[in-house]
Amino acid sequence: MGADAVETAAKSDSYLGVDTSLTDKKWLLRPVDERLALTLSQRLKIPEPVGRVLAARGIGLDDAAWFLNPTLRDHLPDPSRLKDMDIAAERLASAIMQGELIGIFGDYDVDGATSSALLARMLKAVGGRTTIYIPDRIKEGYGPNAPAMLLLRERGASVLVTVDCGTMAHGPLKVAKEAGLDVIVVDHHAAEADLPQATAVVNPNRLDDDSGQGHLAAVGVAFLLVVAINRALRGAGWYQTRSEPDLTQWLDLVALGTVCDVVALQGANRAFVRQGLKVMGQRRNLGLNALADVGGVDETLATFHLGFVLGPRVNAGGRIGSSELGARLLSTEDPADATEIAHRLDGFNAERKAIEGHVLGQAIDALEAENANRPTTFVAGENWHPGVIGIVASRLKDRYNRPACVLSIDGSKAVGSGRSVVGVDLGAVVIAARQLGIIEKGGGHQMAAGFTVPLSNLQAFRDLLDERIGKRIKDAGLVPTLKVDGALAAGGITLQLIENIQSLEPYGSGNAEPRFVIANARLAHADVVGSDHLRFTLDNPGGSQARGIAFRCMGTPLGQALFNHNGKPFHLLGRLRINHWQGRKYPQFQLDDAAEVW
Repeated sequence: MGADAVETAAKSDSYLGVDTSLTDKKWLLRPVDERLALTLSQRLKIPEPVGRVLAARGIGLDDAAWFLNPTLRDHLPDPSRLKDMDIAAERLASAIMQGELIGIFGDYDVDGATSSALLARMLKAVGGRTTIYIPDRIKEGYGPNAPAMLLLRERGASVLVTVDCGTMAHGPLKVAKEAGLDVIVVDHHAAEADLPQATAVVNPNRLDDDSGQGHLAAVGVAFLLVVAINRALRGAGWYQTRSEPDLTQWLDLVALGTVCDVVALQGANRAFVRQGLKVMGQRRNLGLNALADVGGVDETLATFHLGFVLGPRVNAGGRIGSSELGARLLSTEDPADATEIAHRLDGFNAERKAIEGHVLGQAIDALEAENANRPTTFVAGENWHPGVIGIVASRLKDRYNRPACVLSIDGSKAVGSGRSVVGVDLGAVVIAARQLGIIEKGGGHQMAAGFTVPLSNLQAFRDLLDERIGKRIKDAGLVPTLKVDGALAAGGITLQLIENIQSLEPYGSGNAEPRFVIANARLAHADVVGSDHLRFTLDNPGGSQARGIAFRCMGTPLGQALFNHNGKPFHLLGRLRINHWQGRKYPQFQLDDAAEVW
């Protein structure tokens, strides 16, 4: 339920007069060309609210067709536009044709797992030999390390591809080169002018790359590499005696990694996810099928399922279980293996939730006791599980409406993870801290970062965060906001409307899921489900009662106000979903925020 963005308060009047909601946010109506919204509705034969959403996202008549049906034919960039891409593709094509063993070193998150599985599947399909290595989050930390480089060389690898990592790994990649490995970095994280020693560094966010593809997740960059390798093999005549693979069969992996890495769903990313969801619906990947089964998904997969059902389970292996399980699951061709791994990941995910809840509770208690009103939410605890601190940081960012950093203290150091709000580049501040010698290592991007800090520098790091983030917030007059796409009556929430709105998927950064307000709503009933979710129904005179739910809210002012409503009216802000239950489906209002009506 985090803020959509941060805005300058003077830019716009609040919607329905809500300057401070029950989650301390200002509501803003998205600006829209009303004439365009009406024209889109009439031309496309869609409900007016859907036309309004399109217009509010800057989609005109000429763009509506590709937005509603994005294709790779229209949006796939030329891989050669990325710096070093052709060098990487030629080296890997040569390795395939010469029978060399190709090592794949991937990060332990979903982006790393999908990138690793994608490369392994493609290289195997064209006759290549591969071995995958995923580091242990606790023992090895993020990114390449020298012992792993040497181990891959001992296994017989002569070429090494790092995926979703490697751009800042100067020391380990120097060791890899000295050991005789040709290293190819495939990454998307922020880079500096000084690049590591490697045969190729393929990263659209390196400072000298002008491809304009910096919004890609690592798995998107990996897919472009797959396209480039395929092109190089074709040019070398490799397919004269073997079948050329259909690369689109692996778009399900690209979609999963893209959604879970929360990159902007624009251009190629939008096409990757839309087309990848179609491939996912064909149930080709045994691991994804098994994961959907253990997650209880019995409906058509959408971005929600990728982000909140499949993704967390793939991540669970890297967070608290065995880091290699995600990549193994997504690359296996053994049904029994897929089922066994999926169940293990499901168990790890349940364990992760329990650990996360414990750490979150301790973090909130510490912050409430401190009662400090600082620009950055900053909290550290002894031996907090490093695998959940990123999720806890995200929860705290949503709760306190400002960037959050959570650190686990172990001996003389603290390992931390941070999450930011739109408008505040946390990754840049972390890189600055490393350049100043305040932290030992760290990096990331605008919305997320990771770092290791000596305890002796903990206060200096916190002060630097507060100084730079506070200045950004003050200079821009930023306040937490939620964007509203319009108003609906409780009786207007229908399955048909929701199905029309779903045509705007995939949702994500750059294409936020539409939110609507039910003004002056009265709750007919409210009760607690699960541990801290609120289920409710709305009065709808003359019609059926609309159903709604608010997740993880009972320990917040929002949940308490609605639970103890006593018949008073509220403005309710949320999203429209279809809930499937016992073979039936019905419309549901998923609440994000509310404001009391005075």
